[in-house]
Amino acid sequence: MPTTRLPSAAGCTLEDAGQDWDAIRVPRTIGAAAVAILGSRCGAVVDDPLSNACYFFTPVGTASRWDVTGTRALGDGAALTIPPARRTEGRGPHWRMCPGDDGWITDPQALRAALEDSTRSGQTA
Repeated sequence: MPTTRLPSAAGCTLEDAGQDWDAIRVPRTIGAAAVAILGSRCGAVVDDPLSNACYFFTPVGTASRWDVTGTRALGDGAALTIPPARRTEGRGPHWRMCPGDDGWITDPQALRAALEDSTRSGQTA
């Protein structure tokens, strides 16, 4: 689990990427479709309605190799707002997919394929 940097009054924490995980930021509608495509292969996903984005956690080092159009990789030097474990809905950051016993990580190749499939099949509406 990432090291806490800065807690907020809402229970969220700001965590550094590039230490225990990298993250991939995708538009929310594409992220929702990718979660459905990935199914049980999906790791933890933060949904942030305010920024209209979903964040998938990937192995450290993924950000330096990531090149999927319309997404943004967060690696060393970036940070991400992590909601408390109990928050699975709301206006601010919450878990679309909660971290499970198997961890937070989604395989980058599976994520890339799911993002391509969701965009190609028009599941972004």
